[in-house]
Amino acid sequence: MNSREQQLADYDYMLKFVALGDSGVGKTSILLRFTDETFESRFGATVGIDFKEKRVSRDRKRFSIQFWDTAGQERFRGVATALFRSAMGFLLVFDLTNKQSFVNLRDWLEQIKTHSYTQTPHIVIVGNKLDLAARRTVTTAEAEEMAGKLNLPYIECSACTGKNVELAVHKLLDIVMKTIETTVPTPGDSHLCQLIPTPDPEISLDPEEVNTDQDSCAC
Repeated sequence: MNSREQQLADYDYMLKFVALGDSGVGKTSILLRFTDETFESRFGATVGIDFKEKRVSRDRKRFSIQFWDTAGQERFRGVATALFRSAMGFLLVFDLTNKQSFVNLRDWLEQIKTHSYTQTPHIVIVGNKLDLAARRTVTTAEAEEMAGKLNLPYIECSACTGKNVELAVHKLLDIVMKTIETTVPTPGDSHLCQLIPTPDPEISLDPEEVNTDQDSCAC
């Protein structure tokens, strides 16, 4: 068995998920908590895009999840939207202590609907920094009301403590699995169920291009 065949044998489905939202809401921290079970309180803001990978098993199915982390700054919106067309699911993240990041969710939703591969993309809204209860400016009721109007699931989490991070990702995975079961071959038929295209040639993943001078809260 060559290396390519061995790689394919390690999972049944390969998926691309994208985390997006305003700069500083904690997208990178959520991904690091989920994939590496680590947390850093401060680090450089994401520039362009980055990704992490993790293997998980659900209902006797093995998944290789590529989790793409997007920069929230306006000047990187074009780079981020290039990923939307091939993403199977989205974590739409806002900061519970930053009301504007909550208000801006509708703008991000419009970006997803405009650029994703389907008119009904799979999305989970995530309110991060649950551990900063004394500083929160968005109530659970407000967030649940918006999510209800949009007919989207909503989960509050803390990348700092790890609370509900895995729950948020697995909620998205459960939603995507329902689509997979009706649209792709069953495991063992073939690996046509790989759902990760090659990266957009215009997207740079050169670590030397990532600016680590900007500090931002990673709670």
